[in-house]
Amino acid sequence: GPAVRYFNRIPFKEKWTAAVAQFFSGMDVAENLKTTVGWMRKAKEAGADLIVTPENSNRDRQYFMDGKPCKKKAYEMSEALDGDYVMGCQATAKELGIWACIGVDIKGQPPDTAYIAQVLIRPDGEIEGVNKKHVLWDYEYTLFESGEEPFQVFDTELGRLGLFLCADGIVPEAARMLCLMGTQVFLNSLNSRGPDEMRMHIPLRSMENGVWHVASNCVGNPNTVGLLWPWTGGSQIVDPMGNRITASEEHDDMIVGEVRPFESELKKSSWTDDLIAQRRPELYGAMCKGLNDLPCATMYGPAPEVLPYPGPESVKVAMMQLSRVHTRECTEWMTTRQVAYAAKRGAKLGVLPQLWCFARGEVEKDPQAAADYSETVLKIMLDAAPKGNGLFVCFSLVERDGGKLYHTAYLIGPFGLVAKYRKAHLNSTERPWATPGAEFSQVHYVPELGRVAMMLGDEVWIPEVSRILALEGVEIIMHPTDWDRVEAAEMAATERASENKIHLVSVTRLDCPGKIGSQTTLAGEFIGDEPIPLMRFNAGVWCRYNVEEQVLVDLKRREPHCKMMGFHLDVLKKRFPHLYGVCVQPTGDLYTWRNTTKTRPGDYKDEHLPIRSSFSTKRKHDVYFPPQRPTANEGKTS
Repeated sequence: GPAVRYFNRIPFKEKWTAAVAQFFSGMDVAENLKTTVGWMRKAKEAGADLIVTPENSNRDRQYFMDGKPCKKKAYEMSEALDGDYVMGCQATAKELGIWACIGVDIKGQPPDTAYIAQVLIRPDGEIEGVNKKHVLWDYEYTLFESGEEPFQVFDTELGRLGLFLCADGIVPEAARMLCLMGTQVFLNSLNSRGPDEMRMHIPLRSMENGVWHVASNCVGNPNTVGLLWPWTGGSQIVDPMGNRITASEEHDDMIVGEVRPFESELKKSSWTDDLIAQRRPELYGAMCKGLNDLPCATMYGPAPEVLPYPGPESVKVAMMQLSRVHTRECTEWMTTRQVAYAAKRGAKLGVLPQLWCFARGEVEKDPQAAADYSETVLKIMLDAAPKGNGLFVCFSLVERDGGKLYHTAYLIGPFGLVAKYRKAHLNSTERPWATPGAEFSQVHYVPELGRVAMMLGDEVWIPEVSRILALEGVEIIMHPTDWDRVEAAEMAATERASENKIHLVSVTRLDCPGKIGSQTTLAGEFIGDEPIPLMRFNAGVWCRYNVEEQVLVDLKRREPHCKMMGFHLDVLKKRFPHLYGVCVQPTGDLYTWRNTTKTRPGDYKDEHLPIRSSFSTKRKHDVYFPPQRPTANEGKTS
């Protein structure tokens, strides 16, 4: 008979109104409570069902003794859940009948344990949950402990709410795991002085996961001495496609916007019709490996004087930006001239756009003919590779093997084929003709280049791809691409280099829909004294849009061996692989609202389940341990 399938759902509103309050909190907690309550009242007056406030809305963090950070003082000046600040917010939420996600530094175990947290308060005034920040920003490691609890999703009448804080969004895991656990709306409390949040992290975490994002940041800076960088504001409400309502970057503000939770179930994007279905969880095992069981373990921390892998100090790379023009013969001739020119200029690596030798739509129209022509072009490229100076070239073609077609990236060198990679994640236009590759690109050690790997096109939107290549110890990722929208370069490619501290060479077609040129994003090396924006927003080198050109970039091999973003945050070592199990769950087994599945409700791991909201019960909250979770059969329907 037909398989029995289970629905795991709680009804939620078709649409509701979110408010984001943006303000600065000083040292007077009683005054800060008045400020917070004032914004809660303004939100209710504006018709909001939920309000999000910044991280540490309770007070500014002047937790120093004798000029040095002091964890004991941080504990003493943080809040208890039954203290005046939190209870004042609870009373106001109950009075107004509004959900509130409040950023609060909370006490842990005495005498010196404190956490950066969000308290999610229901309209009945009860605490629905407490979320502790996992990834801390630089100096915060000197004052607070990381929350190492499982990620939490709260099943409510507003939809499934997933909480994270500020630096949790600087790296990809928190938002991704919450997405895979069924989050429809991210609630994010920030305390950021970096423009990278509003320019990149906040909108990108929405776009790459197809999830609403309600994000509140601090703003301004009353100091006239000492650290004068302002908190950058720019709080946002972002829909799953990346459309934004943005607050001021200069002053206190409140933005209000409509949230439609079901849109997070659609998972449509500019590059595929279902970004969750595009994933390949069977390939993501490295995400869950122990920190010291990965090749990148030799790259943690600052770059050493002597790198663990021999090679040149720098690699000169040519972004060879061109694509099909006039005739096939003309395109072939122009390509071989680009290769010869790169070699003459001293480049050691050249990268061409994906499927550069085809007119747009040509492959989809006749894939078999494209495979025939690809064999010809591959021979031309192998013959064109200069034998004298050691130039390597990366590009993509249509590969035929055993009756199947693949979108394949090639790396060729002076002595022939070095490596190839069959694209593992196919987009909507590739699926009708291509077979997905069975594995990720290998990380290849090439003496002239260092440790290199390949990815293709819209895989830049999939955080697991570049993350796993970074975990495998890559230094340079070669990325033939065809930008589908401008944010693919300005946000996704920049983020991939930033969150992994790797070099990313992205070369696009002239006629790309994103209407932006090729981009090499540099890993960067933290050396101390950088302005905050330069620590977190990686530098880039660009080609002009729709212009055939060749831009050379020197990639320093030291830079990917520094994984530090500041003095204390190592973007690869400060991970929690034991919390990432949902990343490797088969797509059909995810406990998401849209899924109907053969998996019985009691078979889901508790840590992968949303917490079921109930206004008729009070749930215990212990700040030292994860909140009480439902038993195997509680809160599930079939």
